[in-house]
Amino acid sequence: QVQVVESGGGLVQAGGSLRLSCDASGGTFSSYAMGWFRQAPGKEREFVAAISWSAGNTIYADSVLGRFTISRDNGKRTVYLQMNSLKPEDTAVYYCNAYSDYIRNHVEDLPSWGQGTQVTVSS
Repeated sequence: QVQVVESGGGLVQAGGSLRLSCDASGGTFSSYAMGWFRQAPGKEREFVAAISWSAGNTIYADSVLGRFTISRDNGKRTVYLQMNSLKPEDTAVYYCNAYSDYIRNHVEDLPSWGQGTQVTVSS
């Protein structure tokens, strides 16, 4: 299985951009669909975006559609989340993890999470 380390978060003004990275180790990275998730203070962890192992399919939560772009580089074993037009409501800790259609609606069933990376969007 794959272990991940998230990075790239920080403080940004509303309307700005950030690019998050998810560096993977172990397992066979290119064999996994991967997703980004986030958890805002006082809220449950939620799905953000996902990408298939071949990068041929991507899906996004309605809240980020048109603003965020997920991509992957299997050679570097990295998944990216390009976040544009950031809003204060995007403020959260962002995590990456393995993804499946089942997980899309059952985020709580993922047994293991990394430390995540903090994204703070000021108004």
